[in-house]
Amino acid sequence: MAADTHGPTDAEGAAARRDLAVRAAVEQGLLDSEPLACLLDVAGIRASAAALTAAFAAALPPGTPVLHAFAVKAAPLVPVLSLLADAGLGCEVAGPGELALARAAGVEPGRTVLDSPAKTAAELREALRLGIAVNADSRQELERLDALVAAAPTRSPIGIRINPQTGAGAIDALSTATATSKFGVPLRDPGAREWLVRACLERPWLTRLHVHSGSQGVPLHLIAEGVRELHALAEEINAAAGRRQVDTLDIGGGLPVNFASDAHTPGYPEYVAALRAAAPALFDGSYGLVTEFGRSLLAKHGLVLARVEYTKTTGARPIALTHAGVQLATRTVYAPAAWPLRILPYDAKGAPKTGAPVAQDIAGPACFAGDLLATGRELPLLVPGDLIAVPDTGAYFFTAHYAYNSLPRPAVHGFAVTARGGVGFRLARPAQSLAEIVAEAGGGFRDALR
Repeated sequence: MAADTHGPTDAEGAAARRDLAVRAAVEQGLLDSEPLACLLDVAGIRASAAALTAAFAAALPPGTPVLHAFAVKAAPLVPVLSLLADAGLGCEVAGPGELALARAAGVEPGRTVLDSPAKTAAELREALRLGIAVNADSRQELERLDALVAAAPTRSPIGIRINPQTGAGAIDALSTATATSKFGVPLRDPGAREWLVRACLERPWLTRLHVHSGSQGVPLHLIAEGVRELHALAEEINAAAGRRQVDTLDIGGGLPVNFASDAHTPGYPEYVAALRAAAPALFDGSYGLVTEFGRSLLAKHGLVLARVEYTKTTGARPIALTHAGVQLATRTVYAPAAWPLRILPYDAKGAPKTGAPVAQDIAGPACFAGDLLATGRELPLLVPGDLIAVPDTGAYFFTAHYAYNSLPRPAVHGFAVTARGGVGFRLARPAQSLAEIVAEAGGGFRDALR
């Protein structure tokens, strides 16, 4: 898809492109055969990738090795991974499925990082064969790697993940650096730090340390504290080794996203500034760096577009029934306080809808009462045929499908806007067919249990 040349790539420009894309989606029939479509702003994705690379490049000495590895779980779509690869990013994968997607997108093994708390021996063996970077998550996994490395030489950089135990953010389920987190070697447990130093000294091939202290709901200072602990441990290991055995620090990702407006806050420059304040030596060029951002690269550039199928009033509460619900916004439906989403109203022709605000619920199609994207939301009164657009959904929402009621995966379209305001769409993933749903549900094995 050609590069977007329409206007700025800041929040104002993104909002203008969004309105153009909604109108064009109606005019070009994206919602004619399906009541739901998902859109990705190609210019916005490119801009986020450029902002990330620029923020680190500005802070590091020239020539410092840096790999920005996109967290595939945030948007497991081959065209997205390919687009990001063109922008200079690699991939962070958490299993054989994500690795297969990265390879299908043409991402080189040397630009791929394998993380997971439960890697099988087969996964590790394949990663080492390909030369993919591996971060061990536990003492037992490191022992498994001992045997694999002894059995066959590898080009893979190998590290170990630590849990800095710096505390939780606002969303407990996403906080990876708590005292009892399932991830990494707990740095503050009795004897753990000493074991980590010794484990590295006993393994000259262990040249990386990894931490992932950020996520949605985690403030920048807490993320930075985890990275500071990682840097301090690397310095301790290298001092004990009498050489720079640890040469690369994988500092993870987890930059929070603002879901309340179009503003991109916090940004990557703010993130880098927080790291520099907490660990200034991180940016002196002594260590290569790896990052693993996902949500912050993609979230602001996705849009769910759905028709209002019916409206009703129940107990004096207006309700708009749409085709966008729990299958897309699973976290919002089950934890609305932690994952609120904006709802943008458009009329049937794709123009922004105006009118007196009325408190109304925006409901999805699933057969349970809690399938709501918004409750009591003040919007112009919606009627059948209107559209709702749900912004900030480019990460985790329509790419991590939840097949409740066997609801099909929607089509995903990338879009670009020309200098004249025209909008071109490219299909990134087709809508799931009924035949595919049946096949996934064992349709070819109908008599297997008779």
